[in-house]
Amino acid sequence: MEETYLCFDLETIGSALESFDDVQQEYLLRSATTEEERERKIAEFALSPLTGSIACIGMELVRLSNGAITSQQQVAYVVDPTMSDSDERRQSTLPSGAPCYASSEAVMLQQWWSLLSQRSVTLISFNGRNFDAPWLMLRSAVLGIRPSKNLMDGTRFNYGGHIDLLDKLTFYNGQQSGALRRFNFDFYAKAFGVPSPKTAGVDGSKVGQLYAEGRIDDIAEYCLRDVHATWELYTKWKATLA
Repeated sequence: MEETYLCFDLETIGSALESFDDVQQEYLLRSATTEEERERKIAEFALSPLTGSIACIGMELVRLSNGAITSQQQVAYVVDPTMSDSDERRQSTLPSGAPCYASSEAVMLQQWWSLLSQRSVTLISFNGRNFDAPWLMLRSAVLGIRPSKNLMDGTRFNYGGHIDLLDKLTFYNGQQSGALRRFNFDFYAKAFGVPSPKTAGVDGSKVGQLYAEGRIDDIAEYCLRDVHATWELYTKWKATLA
């Protein structure tokens, strides 16, 4: 029996406050009464596809035959702010050896949807149903791109073609406390003996700064570490709870 899995993860950044008109700015900062609250709200722009953009999509494609891995490859799509939608993708090799494709955000999303339309894969993510999947769908729509697949098909408790490990590890009933408490990815990884992708000194909170500094390769490498850790966590779940 042959199976193909695609682990994926996004790194997102917030848009500049000045990119919104006065009415939007007032709306976005309406409840901020201190400079600290203002900065927090601006930092949260990276959490919504209406106030932010995608800096990187990291992927790990794994093929299995009768339960044994036959191939395993990582690839990163990154956004280069100097590139336009008319530019061809630029390919390079990351220090880790993984291929990396740089382009505009629109071209990157078109390539993502093309990839999904050409392959029959089971997606694997951590919190992908609540973050990555709706981000990809809505951000594509904002840019006028029609997704080739509805990543939000199904219901909260019943959907196919996608294994969201946060849903699985909380039995689709995550709570604020107790046995079904929702922990962050780093905590789950360490609890299950998976090396944390943050050990190299980069985490999601630093992506915006790295992007502003033009360090898109560092973002890609961090994203791919996240993706591989997601695959490792999946194998732990699969062996014990699936």
